Amino acid sequence: MATATEVSNELDLPLSTAHVYLKTLEQIGYVVCESQNYRIGLRFLHHGGVARHKLRIYQIAKHEISDLSEKTQEVANLGVEENGQRVLLQKAEAPEGVYDNPPIGQFTNMHWTALGKAMLSTMSPEQVEKIVSVHGLPKATENTITTLDTLVEELDRTRERGYSIEDEERRRRIRAIGIPIEISDGVSSTSAISVSGPRSRIQKKEDEIIDALYNTANVIGLKCNHY
Repeated sequence: MATATEVSNELDLPLSTAHVYLKTLEQIGYVVCESQNYRIGLRFLHHGGVARHKLRIYQIAKHEISDLSEKTQEVANLGVEENGQRVLLQKAEAPEGVYDNPPIGQFTNMHWTALGKAMLSTMSPEQVEKIVSVHGLPKATENTITTLDTLVEELDRTRERGYSIEDEERRRRIRAIGIPIEISDGVSSTSAISVSGPRSRIQKKEDEIIDALYNTANVIGLKCNHY
């Protein structure tokens, strides 16, 4: 939420110009005015829904993500890479699932999350360096990777064991395990799945979660590559 004055100050625009822009956006449904405060309109949700629906990986994986959450009794996630960032495409929450409640469509840095690190592990060193040069390695917690050398080492470990680990690197007390989806059609976005939840609980059943992730990734990959 922001007032016209706040928008004017933030964008360094004359107040009258900010008013004109906001009124135009309000008329076409992209912002809503409530008590002199403006918020994003739900028309953006429509466009996001259309964009997501057109992605083949979403159509194939959405039910598998729900099954993964049910099997692990944790939060299951599907992510894709776009412009060097992780986009949360789908999530499913079991009754006991606990996470930081990120919205569908959320963009965030790749190195913060299990989804992002799983996807980075499938990329060439040149691709990884390019993403880091554009987005940097900002710190979210005391556990966040903040140097390229450390990230490269982490991605090497991810490739060796076949899955990524997010250990309180974006949110304290949250741990996640991720696996990339192998798609050979040359068209689909780089993607990955993960299971996330309270650190202590994820650690106790890590082997079970890893097995479930592998099974789900295999099913999604087969469907994407052969159907």
